[in-house]
Amino acid sequence: MKTAYMEHYEKEIRPALVRKFKYKNVMQVPKLTKIVVNVGLGEAIQNIKALDAASSDVALITGQKPVITKASKSIASFKLRKGMPIGCMVTLRRARMYEFYQKLVTIVLPRVRDFKGISPKSFDGRGNYTMGLKEQIIFPEIEYDKVDRARGMNITIATTAETDEEAFELLKLMGMPFRS
Repeated sequence: MKTAYMEHYEKEIRPALVRKFKYKNVMQVPKLTKIVVNVGLGEAIQNIKALDAASSDVALITGQKPVITKASKSIASFKLRKGMPIGCMVTLRRARMYEFYQKLVTIVLPRVRDFKGISPKSFDGRGNYTMGLKEQIIFPEIEYDKVDRARGMNITIATTAETDEEAFELLKLMGMPFRS
């Protein structure tokens, strides 16, 4: 199943990237591979119900059931033991990934208070982009009255780009509102 955004990528974005970076083969053109939405909950150590609320929010936002993440090591000062549930995450691919990306760029980011664009400095050196959101209530699926607490989340956009410059151009052409 192809979404409108996938067709937009194939018809307009891919040829523009080929023109700019002069790729010899269509397979060299960078594309999105996955989007990971991750919510870390330090409060889940004392309050396990917070994890249920966060995972239901993530499921509403992404349309996919999240995986509960567990602590990889014990930290005594945080009263954290290895294996305790401390967050949830979802990995989106293919059609769901493009739908989420389109919603993020066109609906969610413009709803952020005092939004001036996102930082172009959050690339990891291998063409992946990570950004943090301070609250989940900017997503249209979340009902403000039913939220017990504002929770932040990290969104990582993984691409096949070799360099940050290629990934930046890909995301910019796909509508990501970077700060100038």
